[in-house]
Order: sequence, then structure tokens, then C-alpha cells
Amino acid sequence: MIDGQPLACFQPFIDTATGRIAGVEAWGRLRQNDGQLTSVGPLFADPRLPAIALRRLDRQIRDNALSRLHEAPADWFLSLNMSPRWISRLRPDQALPSLKQLARHHVDPQRIVFEITELGGNGQRLAEVVARYRDAGARIAIDDFGAGYSQLDRVLALQPDILKLDMRLFQAAALGGPSSEVVKALAQMAEKTGCWIIAEGVETDAQLNFALECGSRYVQGFLFARAQEAFFATDTFVPRFAELRQRYVQQKLAERGRLMQMRQQLGELMAILQGWAGAHAPLSALPQLEAFPWLLRFYQCDRHGTQLTPNLEWRHNGWVADNRYLGHNWSWRPYFYHLLAEGWEERRLTLSNTYRDATSNQYCLTAGQFFDNGERLLLIDIDAAGL
Repeated sequence: MIDGQPLACFQPFIDTATGRIAGVEAWGRLRQNDGQLTSVGPLFADPRLPAIALRRLDRQIRDNALSRLHEAPADWFLSLNMSPRWISRLRPDQALPSLKQLARHHVDPQRIVFEITELGGNGQRLAEVVARYRDAGARIAIDDFGAGYSQLDRVLALQPDILKLDMRLFQAAALGGPSSEVVKALAQMAEKTGCWIIAEGVETDAQLNFALECGSRYVQGFLFARAQEAFFATDTFVPRFAELRQRYVQQKLAERGRLMQMRQQLGELMAILQGWAGAHAPLSALPQLEAFPWLLRFYQCDRHGTQLTPNLEWRHNGWVADNRYLGHNWSWRPYFYHLLAEGWEERRLTLSNTYRDATSNQYCLTAGQFFDNGERLLLIDIDAAGL
């Protein structure tokens, strides 16, 4: 039994470039007799309710949202959730109910984003219907991206315009650790396929910072607003967003400052180690290097990437040689061929991006510099935790 009057509430998408509202997502609500609004979400998860009743409810909510879109600024978009299970039941020649609703309310399809919300449904039928939405001028988003491996197939099949990062995965990733690297990789994949990223579930400053680091075009979440019946003014969150964005920039500048300081220290360390290596001095002649606590190990390669020396690490108040990697070739690793491309001619120090080291499972950077007339390369692995 569905009690209450169906209607749409609207949660804004904040444009990270301007802080202005760029669009809204329609959320289903039921107005009770006492005026209270309740979410329809639990109803769609209730197996006791017949599908026909849920489809009718969904269309009533969508109809309400479209009927009120003229109250919003003309440059806003409206995101409407679409169930692949229901799309799959449409006949190949059947007029699409959502496009009929757009026409009835005189809504330009270019203002609409159809958001595919689930993993179910017939993939071929879904692709056909999505193509018809796109031909009409609408854009396509995939919700909960990253929540399931089959999402990758769906991205390739539907070629969406927008990917919404799975909220639970995104919030866990904002805390750091391996999941943050997974989400960053998903965001990079989206960028390479021409998709815009939406980070939903942004509830804290740290989550906003992570969304910006992932290159999110839009953010959505309680940090700014919950879904409400009335539309916000376009510039409502501009001052707040500008303040938060400036804090993020200052944080990144501080990180960059620490990195530049480390580069200066690396130059000093390189000079010490190259002097020791050039003199072919014994391991006992190598100083303790207490001034460089972030040093994990160092080793030498020839200019073709083959490791010439053991890894040398400071352990238990002494230098230890790890011979396991002698003869290994690292020319395929980005830090090596970037060094070869950027540092061989000028013999200047170069620094890799952060990565997870396979030996120690730590986040590292690798610094390198050619010496001995460019025939040898000294590589230093650095603990990146402090950065």
C-alpha cells in the first residue's frame, strides 16, 4: 500500500568551477496527511509491492519534477533516475514514456540527464533505449559507478556522458588507503573516455577535497544541501564553496611546498651518494644519513634500466644490501623512462609520481639522476607518507 501524495524534491549539483548550482536531481517523496515528507526509497526495495504500482509511482514523481522545472533557471539540468529493469520491458517499437512526459511538459531534452541506477536489465534493450534518449538530445549518466565490475561493461556499451561515483566507495576512499587509489583510477578512466565525474555523498570538507582531487565536475551532498521541495537560488552556495575551495588550494600548496623542500634535500643527498658511488667506496664508508629520515633505499642502474647494485637500506643501525633485484630491468616503469626522456641530456634530478611500492607496500616516490657521464643512474626510493 502506498500512502501519501507523490512529489519530487530536488538536491543540487554544485559546479566545482564556479560554485554555482548547475542542475538538480529529483528525489521521490510522499507527502503525508500531516504534511510530513517521507522518502519513497524503502518502497522500491519492498518485494511485496507489485512492479506496476512502483512504475506508476515513479512516473508520478517524474511527472511532478518535470511540471516544475520551468521554475528553475533555464540553464539548469534535471537528473532523473531510470531503472534498467523497467526499460527492458518496453517493446522495441514502443514510444518511450519519459520522452512523452518531456513533450507534454514542453521540456527541452537537452536539459535532461537520464541516470541509470541499477545493474540489472537486458543490456541490449538498455543500449537501444539509451540511444533513443541520446538521439532526442538527452544526456546519460551511470549511477553508483565502481559498485560492481559489470559497470565497466556498461560504460563501454552505453558510452555515458556522466559517471556518478558510488557513494559508499567514494566516502571510504576519502579516508585514504587503497580504495582512494581505486577511485582515482576510476576518475582517470572516466576522464579518458570523455565523461564528467559527479561525486555524490559529499558530507565533509575532507570528502570535498577528495572530490576535487579526483577532478569531479560536480559535487552533490549534505555538505551543501539535502533534497528539498523548493529550488535554491543559483548562487546560494558560491561563498561557501569558494571558501572551501581556497582551503583545498592552500592545502595543496602546502603539500607542494613540502615536496619542493624535499627536492632540495634530495639534491644534497644525491651529491653525497654519487660521491660515495663514484669513489667505489666500501659499504662501511657510507654515512648513516640521519638528516634524511624519509630515505627507504637506493640503488644504481645502467642507462638501459638494468639494476647494477643491490638495494641498500638502513636497518638496525647499519646498511644492509638486498641482492634480490640485481639484474632486473626497470626500463618499463614510468619513473625510469620519464627519467631517461627528461633527465639524461641535462643530468638533472627528476622525481616520479607517488605509487605503492611492491616490496614494502608503502606509498613511495622515486628520485633519479644520471652520473658517470650519463652511463649510470642513481635511484632513491622515498617514503611519501609525509607528503
